[in-house]
Amino acid sequence: MTDEKPRKSLRPFIILALVLGLIAAVFGLYAWHNSFYASTDDAEIDGSLYSIAAQINGRVTRVLVADNQHVAAGQLLVQLDDSDQRVAVLKAQAGLAQAEAGLAQDEAQVVVAAAGATKAQNDYIRFAAVNPRATTGQQVDAATEAIDAAKAQLTAAGAVVQSGQADIAAANAALTDARLQLSYTRIYAPAAGHVAMKTVEPGNVVSPGTPMMSVVGDAVWITANYKETQLAGIRLGAGATVSIDAVPGVTFHARVDSIQYGTGAVFSLLPAQNATGNYIKVIQRVPVKLVFTDADISKYLLAPGMSVEPAIRIAR
Repeated sequence: MTDEKPRKSLRPFIILALVLGLIAAVFGLYAWHNSFYASTDDAEIDGSLYSIAAQINGRVTRVLVADNQHVAAGQLLVQLDDSDQRVAVLKAQAGLAQAEAGLAQDEAQVVVAAAGATKAQNDYIRFAAVNPRATTGQQVDAATEAIDAAKAQLTAAGAVVQSGQADIAAANAALTDARLQLSYTRIYAPAAGHVAMKTVEPGNVVSPGTPMMSVVGDAVWITANYKETQLAGIRLGAGATVSIDAVPGVTFHARVDSIQYGTGAVFSLLPAQNATGNYIKVIQRVPVKLVFTDADISKYLLAPGMSVEPAIRIAR
């Protein structure tokens, strides 16, 4: 009786081949699916950042907002001491009233001068109508001189009126400027958003241009820096899916709004100078702006600077 060697089972090899085939199919399907999308991890949420600063010198009397508070457009943020500005407005109003009173007096002088010119003209006409033998040459000359004097007085009065009108224009300008300076003592939110980087406190003395806080606008979008080799299939209006690190498990939707005409390196503080002999080609990145199309993004905390990974549906 001879011993027969046991036959090796092919089942492990078949299972291994099936597993490897399944893995290859999964990777192939994944690669095929990704071939329809252009994705990048060099992207972040972007938004409007408003720097709030004073336009005049002044002392802060009130700060009406807190850190990270949401504010509406036009909401009062900071109040400066406005005592000097209110006094300036009162002085400008008094100056305007004085100029208006002076103009009224000057216009009255014009009326008087016009009446004198009319009387002198009428006297001359009356002398001219009388028989020449009943009047003397001296009387006629006096009437003529009276007309000339009255006209000169009327002209002078008109010049004074013009000067008074100029005074009123200057007084109005001074009042407008005083009211403008008064308006600078109240600092409002330029847009709806959240307060950030608040450094001002009541009692601080501020000067023009001194940052007091920032307002991060409610409107946010995505700035994605795509490689220049990926731009061929990206079209304006193309849809995209977006994953945000700060909101795991949620897929957001967006569309391509615009593509910047220039790479990021061109607009850097120190753009690269390639006019040298040791030039090395580097793939450049171009900012692509995507806007959210979801209606409920306001319920999520989406702030500028957060990392995102967009995948844009590309055209073939």
